[in-house]
Amino acid sequence: MSTDIVAEVRAEVAAIPAGSVASYGDIAERIGTSPRQVGRTMGLLDEGVPWWRVVRADGTPATCHQGQAPRLLAEEGIAMRGTRVDMRRTRHRGEGPVPPLP
Repeated sequence: MSTDIVAEVRAEVAAIPAGSVASYGDIAERIGTSPRQVGRTMGLLDEGVPWWRVVRADGTPATCHQGQAPRLLAEEGIAMRGTRVDMRRTRHRGEGPVPPLP
């Protein structure tokens, strides 16, 4: 795997502010690759990257790291709809912090 894609994914994930999430597809679109490639690359990132802020397109949190993502998302105050992240309210679009909904 290219070190460039690892660096690009790392930069995108690190840029997601606390209280926001991005989908694998959001990141893929920004860097010009596929969501599956982003998922594979996520496994190569170090623990210092907020991996739990990357979720599936339907808002399902990651299941790796002994299933800690839901707890970490809750600690950041991420809006949920049942067991899924409320993507409408918390999706980071890469343009700075997510504005609050009216």
